[in-house]
Amino acid sequence: MQLGHISQPYSLVRDEPVPSRYALRVGDIEVLVVSDGLLSLKTPDLATNADPNKVARWLDDMFLPPDEMVWPLNVIVVRSGDRTILIDSGLGQEQPKFARAGRWAQRLEAAGIDLASVTDVVLTHMHFDHVGGLLVDGVKEQLQRPDLPIHAAAAEAKFWTSPNFSGSGSMPTWFPDAARSAAARFLAGYGSQLRLFDAEYEVAPGVLVRRTGGHTIGHSVVRLASGDNRLTFLGDAVLPAGFDHPDWYNAFEHDPEDAARVRSRLLQELAETREPLMACHLPFPSLGRVAVAGNAFRFVPSFWEY
Repeated sequence: MQLGHISQPYSLVRDEPVPSRYALRVGDIEVLVVSDGLLSLKTPDLATNADPNKVARWLDDMFLPPDEMVWPLNVIVVRSGDRTILIDSGLGQEQPKFARAGRWAQRLEAAGIDLASVTDVVLTHMHFDHVGGLLVDGVKEQLQRPDLPIHAAAAEAKFWTSPNFSGSGSMPTWFPDAARSAAARFLAGYGSQLRLFDAEYEVAPGVLVRRTGGHTIGHSVVRLASGDNRLTFLGDAVLPAGFDHPDWYNAFEHDPEDAARVRSRLLQELAETREPLMACHLPFPSLGRVAVAGNAFRFVPSFWEY
């Protein structure tokens, strides 16, 4: 696979009237962000510790509906030297209720990415919308192979061997069982391929995965560096409201207090360095920067380059 081909004109696949991938370079590192689709979620899950009136005002200011909103689901592919790295894998077929997501495999194929050429997989964490794509028929047959390492934080893998959600705040009732099921099947199918790290690990030249904790105990971010260029993939460390209200707890955080601390620290770092970021649940292609706005932050989307 040559990631350099992805920025060339291509034929839209049927039922794909808008772009679902975006290519850029970080120095010598090639990056492709791919939309896995959209997740429809109830707005109370956006901020479980906030005054509902404040949440309603934020939604209105953002021109979003008051009861349900869609969260994008973005994954990325990185090429560094001769390494082709998948970072997260989207929803797969884990939750039929999210009928607008689970497009990862078909969109990789549409981009000309051959799964047989993949050299590494990195998981920011093991929620079903990040490992689900690996569980799909047709994908498993190509990625369940001894020569393909899957990099994840050791703390994350340990948690999912015996998951306990007792301190996880206000999760939707359906979520823990769905998360347990997907993680169990992932570990059963791919456990022998896991390459675990404690704090950080350089997967390939300029591709560093670093554990942050917070959203899950082993949640990690991926920092890309080549020459003077940088980009951080934040995983689920920041969700749509996380810039304006970094202290809001979303319903899917295992340790909401720690998640808020991690979120604020990462956003402060990126505001100071002015380095670009991407994240799983920001509007596609999720590329932008962080600016300080009083006691909070604001997201500054990057202009698309054609």
